Amino acid sequence: MLLPVLLALQAWTAAPPEPTVGDTIRLERAFTAPAGWRVRAGKLPSGPVAEPLGDALVLASATAGAWLVRYTIVAWQPGEVTLDMPPIWRLGPDGTADSTSGGTASFHVASVIPDSIRAPLPQPAVGVLREARLNPFPALAAIVVAGGLLLVLLSWRRRGPRTLHVGPAAAGAAEVPDARWLSAGEPKAVAARAAQRLRRAVAHAIPEAHEALSTPECLAVVAHVKPDAPLRDLRELLEALDQVAFATAHGVEVGPLAARARALARELGNGGSRGGGPSQ
Repeated sequence: MLLPVLLALQAWTAAPPEPTVGDTIRLERAFTAPAGWRVRAGKLPSGPVAEPLGDALVLASATAGAWLVRYTIVAWQPGEVTLDMPPIWRLGPDGTADSTSGGTASFHVASVIPDSIRAPLPQPAVGVLREARLNPFPALAAIVVAGGLLLVLLSWRRRGPRTLHVGPAAAGAAEVPDARWLSAGEPKAVAARAAQRLRRAVAHAIPEAHEALSTPECLAVVAHVKPDAPLRDLRELLEALDQVAFATAHGVEVGPLAARARALARELGNGGSRGGGPSQ
């Protein structure tokens, strides 16, 4: 039971039993009070030998009337230490108060200095520590190496684009014949390619009739700039090819139209012209 233990603590006890300088020490003592009364511990002042680490802790026992008071201190001086403890107050339920002397607490504090040193003396001050002279050459070499690596990295990042060499197979590859496109069911592709080739030849022969113009605009420019051009054939081929390319004409033989467009493009590229003027 806790009550016999508390009643046995008639003096202050210290824990741990063999503290050293700087250790946390707990001073405990049991007190009794009438039923319904409370116990309050006074404040332990600081001193040159020891000082408290906080307020006192008062613990009530499960047994009525038994209280445990605990102080947590630290001692700074080795040897036998005796402390005058503050008074302990008993507070009644009707507001009455009574105090009892805290007595003295005695305990032994061991020194942290080994016993081999009986009388330690203060040591003289250590001389000024001079900074060692550092060699600047390793740091300079590191800076030079880092700068060189940075320049190499920058030159590598700024190198020009690589030139891709076209292989002989890609350079000499012939275009897909019209018959192959037609057999695959792609008359629009044949008509679009023939119209593009013819418009390119017209733009090369007559710069004013560039490929950005529509077919009517192109024909108007050709009639105005070069009246002796084969305007009738040009109009017939471009309009027929546009109708096939845009799927506005059906049942048209695209092969012959494409062959005529290639022939007319070669004629325009050679600088030739047919007679007959700008027939509308």
